[in-house]
This record gives sequence, structure tokens and C-alpha cells, in this order.
Amino acid sequence: MTANRVEQPLSDLVADMSIVDRETIEKAGAAGVADVLARLPGVQMVRNGAAGSTTSVYLRGAETRFTAVYIDGVRIDSQSTGGASWQDIPLEAIDRIEVLRGPAAAVYGSDAIGGVIQIFTKKGEGKAKPYVGLGWGSRGTVKAQAGVSGGAQGWDYNLGVSHASSNGFDSRTVTGYNPDADGYRNNAFNGRIGYQITPNQRVEATALSSYMNSGYDATISKTAPMADDRSIYKMYTMGLNWQAKWSDIYSTKLQYTQSRDYYETKPSLYETDTRLHNYLFQNEWKLGMHTMTAALERREDSLVNNSLDIGRRNRSQNALALGYGLHAGKHTLQLNARHDKDSEFGGNSTGSAAYGYEFMPNWRATASAGTAFRAPTLYQRFSMYGDSALQPEKGRNVELGVKWGKGSDSFSATVYRNNISNLISYVGGTGTCTSVQVSGPKGGCYANVAHARYEGITFAGTTRLGVVNLQASVDFQNPRDTDKDLQLARRSKRYASLSADTKVAGWKLGAEMQTASKRYDDAANKNVLGGYTLWNLSAQKQLTAQWSLVARLNNLANKRYELARTYATEGRSGYIGVKWEAN
Repeated sequence: MTANRVEQPLSDLVADMSIVDRETIEKAGAAGVADVLARLPGVQMVRNGAAGSTTSVYLRGAETRFTAVYIDGVRIDSQSTGGASWQDIPLEAIDRIEVLRGPAAAVYGSDAIGGVIQIFTKKGEGKAKPYVGLGWGSRGTVKAQAGVSGGAQGWDYNLGVSHASSNGFDSRTVTGYNPDADGYRNNAFNGRIGYQITPNQRVEATALSSYMNSGYDATISKTAPMADDRSIYKMYTMGLNWQAKWSDIYSTKLQYTQSRDYYETKPSLYETDTRLHNYLFQNEWKLGMHTMTAALERREDSLVNNSLDIGRRNRSQNALALGYGLHAGKHTLQLNARHDKDSEFGGNSTGSAAYGYEFMPNWRATASAGTAFRAPTLYQRFSMYGDSALQPEKGRNVELGVKWGKGSDSFSATVYRNNISNLISYVGGTGTCTSVQVSGPKGGCYANVAHARYEGITFAGTTRLGVVNLQASVDFQNPRDTDKDLQLARRSKRYASLSADTKVAGWKLGAEMQTASKRYDDAANKNVLGGYTLWNLSAQKQLTAQWSLVARLNNLANKRYELARTYATEGRSGYIGVKWEAN
């Protein structure tokens, strides 16, 4: 596990984490990454239409920009909208996902107010194993993937390409928009190559590229009465790292990463281009039951956008992060502190403390507290609606938990409260805007005007009843604008998931239920989005030593519901895929 940016046994973790393995990802069928995450405790997803449309992920109710996201250790983010472009991450490239709930800015720096999501691609090993997969689904959905992984003479590699496309459906539920089907197509490549220089030194390079072209519906106008409106997303990541174990107690990691997040609309032209560069030098000392870490990190962000005051803006952050961990019998302690100095608005110090105690066999109690921050995006500060005087959004979190586990059975309960200050919101009109250039048709600006609170309790558990494996979670939360005492938009107060699977005659059969209570689509809590319950079915079978099959039926009851007002969601849909992989 990498909750503290170093490898740790799961038993040593005090943090509230979930892990999604490759088998779970493969049975997801034609879903996107956000759909898979939305089946986990503490996670909700919102999408403006079909897969390929703008997607948000709320971790414990926190804004999508409050989750730090990494692919193979490469930070991804948009300096215009803030947060990861979830719709652009190819599911086929992913080997596993780690979801850390709760602030982690004392380890990861800016962005990690709500949590951290780490996405990992496959690492090759053994003899060369080529693979090919094909899948077909409702509404003209087609998926294809191919690649090869392996390793020899100190080298290991994994290379893959994938394609996904669909005719889609009309994304808008009201008149005044082009009533065409809004499909998408995505082409992606991922690569991971490593070399074991010596038994104690390793170098590795990773890369991922993704191109998404998806349809959306803008308002019908005289100049574009039935335009085929398109969104173009491009994502690139690249990482280089060198890990060395110098002795039994001391190891280091040196890493350079870069990423790009590009977004464009047609025929109404809008372009925004984010580029990130990260440099990390991390040190780790292990002395018996003690683990100490020290890291130097530099982050460089740039944004090109025609709404910026001078067309392009840059900033940098330099940081020192320190950590201490103790695992002594029934006691686990984790302390972290970090100071980030921003080139624009100065320094921010964050810290966290977490403690776990095994008070009975198989039972563990945990308590933690931490602070976090999110630097304003370059668009929020320097666009025509920006304010250069904006300050970072800040969070203060406390939580208590209890965990029990024995064999295939487990239970956990976590209660949390995360108070946010300096929350950045868009303020309409010019009366409240200062030191800002406001030239748009509606006026207004971004400002530090709000306070929010994300609080709730999460229950999760697994068990086995006879030949059936069960997994369930339920969340009771209250994400609120505390200034106006209103529920934050598009987040339910209650949501839950339940899954069951069993093996019958060589088939692994599964069923899932997802349910959520009503939400509001607007900050004023005037527009209600009704609650919903979805039922899904899945089946997997290893046909031969090389061939496997997966089938899935989503939204079995053909439930009609909305995640965003006036945007449609997919009805009943099916998918079947086959994969060949060499032994």
C-alpha cells in the first residue's frame, strides 16, 4: 500500500483505504473508471450524459478537485476546471486502484483535501505473454485491446493499446438541443518498462496517452441549428524513477514526472491546456519498529487558455515533507508534516497524526486528525473571471474508526468531519469582485466566500454465506455549505452498495445493487434530483487455459434517473467480451 508514499503492509495502515483489483476491473465491462469507483464506500460519481462526458468523483462528499489523482505516480490535474479528467482515463490499462479516504496533504501536498486515488498499470514478469481482447455492447459499443507483458535478464515490460467507442444516446432530456445520439471514441496507449540494475537498484519508465472524442449538445442557435458538438480530450503522462536500497535500513527514490491535460470543443472553439512537472527525492529509514521518511518535492504547473489575462500562466511549489511511523505490537502510529512554498502566495504548512490500537484479537480502533489545502487553479486566479488575490482552500479533518477482520469476514465503521474554509465559489455580478478583470457577458468572478463541512459515517463489510461472497457498504453523510446551511449540490445524504458472487459450474456469477437518496442540482437547493436504485448482473468464465469470457447487464430494471439536471443516463445495457492471453 502507498498511503504514505512508501510501500507498507496492509496490516500497518491506519488510514481508511479501499483496493480495486484486476479481476474487479475486468468484470466491469464497458464501464468507465468512475463507475468502478462509485461502487466503493465513500465515493459518488456524477456524469453529464454518456460515458465520455464530463465526469466528477466526490470522495466523502468533497469537491472533485479535492482528490489528488496519480497514474503510476504521475500527478494528473486540470488547472482550468480543477481535478482529474476522469472520462479520459482508459479502464483497460489499469491493473489496480488504491483509494485513500481522508486528507493527505501532509504527504502529497496541494489537492489532497478529500483523499488520494492512485491508479497503477500492469507490471510485466516472466516469459512474454501477449493478449488480445474484444467486446461488444448495447448502442453500438465496441471495445478492443491488445498488448504484451513479460520480463527477462533484469528487464520487465508491459505494453498495451486499447480502443473503445459507442454510438451513445441523446445526452439532454429537454428541448432546445440537438436530439442526436452523443457517442464517443477513445484510443489509448500505455507502457511500463523497468530494469533491475542490481539486486538493490531499479529504474523504471512509464507512459500513458489517451485521446477521447465525445459528443455533447450545446444550445441550438441560428448559426448552429443542429451542430454536431464535440469535446476533445487528450491526456499524456510520463514518469521516470530510480529506486535504490543502500543498506538494510536506508533507501531512496528519485523521480521525475510530467503530464498534460488538454480540452477542446468544436464547432464552438474553446481550448485549455494544462501541463504539470514534478520532481521528487524521497528518503526512507527503517530501524526495527520505526520508519522515517524525508522528501523534497518540486511541482511546476502551467496553463494555456485564451481566457487568461496574458494567455499563459505558470507557478511552482517547493516542499519538504517529513514522516514517522511506528508499528509496535498492538500499537500503530503515523505522523506527517509538510511545508509547501508557492511562487505566488507564499507558504502552507500541513500535518497529520494517526493512531491505531488492537484492543481485542482481530479488533482495531483508529483515530486521526489532519490539515490540508488546495491551491487555486491558474484559471481561477488569472482568467477574465479570476482574482489574483485568491487564497488556498483549507481543510481540517478528524475521524474515528473501528475495524474487525477474520478470514473472509470483515467489518469497519468510520466517522469523520472535514471543515473547509476559504472555499472558492463563482460569484455572479460585479459588486463583490475586487482586484479582478471582469469582461464576460454575465460578469462575476471567483472568490473565497464560502465554508463547507463534509461529515458522515461509513459502514463496510464482507462475509461468506455458504458458497456466496457478500460485500456491502452504506454511507450516511451531510455535505453542507455551512454559511447558508444548505446541502452541497449533486451529493446524496445516503447511498449504499451491495454485491454478491458465487461459482457455479465453472462460472463466477455476480449481482450488484447501488442506491442513492435524493440530491439537489443547484447550490440553492431548489432543483431536486430524485433518488435511484440500480441492479447489475455479471458473469465470468475461464473457457480454456488461454480464453476467458465476461458478460454484464447494467441497470437491469431500466431505471430512469438523473445525476445532473436535464442530462440523461443510460438505460438497460448489456456487454460481452472475450480475451485471449498466452500462458
